[in-house]
Amino acid sequence: QVQLVESGGGSVQAGDSLRLSCAASGRTISSYCMYWFRQAPGKERECVATISWSGSSTNYAVSVKGRFTISRDNAENTVFLQMTSLKPEDTAVYFCAADRAWNAMGLISPNYWGQGTQVTVSS
Repeated sequence: QVQLVESGGGSVQAGDSLRLSCAASGRTISSYCMYWFRQAPGKERECVATISWSGSSTNYAVSVKGRFTISRDNAENTVFLQMTSLKPEDTAVYFCAADRAWNAMGLISPNYWGQGTQVTVSS
């Protein structure tokens, strides 16, 4: 089993940047596709970014494309989400997730999840 712990969330102003980190333990993440999801109050969970096993392929939700960048460092067992030009509508709890299988933009829920980190963007 792999355990995931997110960090880096906080409160920022619109236009600011944040970098979220997801540290894995128990397994090496090189065997996993990694995902970032978010969920805002009253809204359904949304997959915002995915990255393949080696990091060679990435996908983004239209709402964040061009502003967010997902990356991974398999040697450090960590995945990142660099968020720039943040908007109030980006406010949500952000979750890191992992699965051995590829399922694009999380249409099939990944098997492993972190507890989430809060991101709040004020106008």
